[in-house]
Amino acid sequence: MSTSRSFTPDERRTWAPLTAVLELLPRQLDAQLLRDEGLTHFEYATLSMLALADERRMRMSELASGVNATLSRLSHVISRMEKRGFVRREQAPDDARATDVHLTAEGRRKVIRATPSHVENVRAFVLDALDAEQQRQLHEITMAILGRLDPDGRMLASRLG
Repeated sequence: MSTSRSFTPDERRTWAPLTAVLELLPRQLDAQLLRDEGLTHFEYATLSMLALADERRMRMSELASGVNATLSRLSHVISRMEKRGFVRREQAPDDARATDVHLTAEGRRKVIRATPSHVENVRAFVLDALDAEQQRQLHEITMAILGRLDPDGRMLASRLG
């Protein structure tokens, strides 16, 4: 590993496009979901995680891990989605100190409506740009980076390896 204070030309050639993707992809995902369903990508991810959960219910801490968020960020988003009728907070039946989030019927309908166009958007901008080998390499690369960002494996994505 270089101890230089600036990037080498090869490092810059690798880093610059990644930073562009990190800026442009979230905007693209948000734009499509906001236009089509009035959801941000983070809201969609949260609803999707709940839709796949047993009984469409998850502990807040587990949901935060699943959507790669802090409890504070998730709490703000859950508050907004509660007002829209997509989710409801409930005291956990097995732990009075914990809060569960339950996907409502309206929230389930919303995520079901949003999924086909979201999947097409992800395919168009990411998956279809790569052949099968590149998709495998992207998985390996992102897991290597994620291993540095989440060394304790707190985020669900870190454990999907």
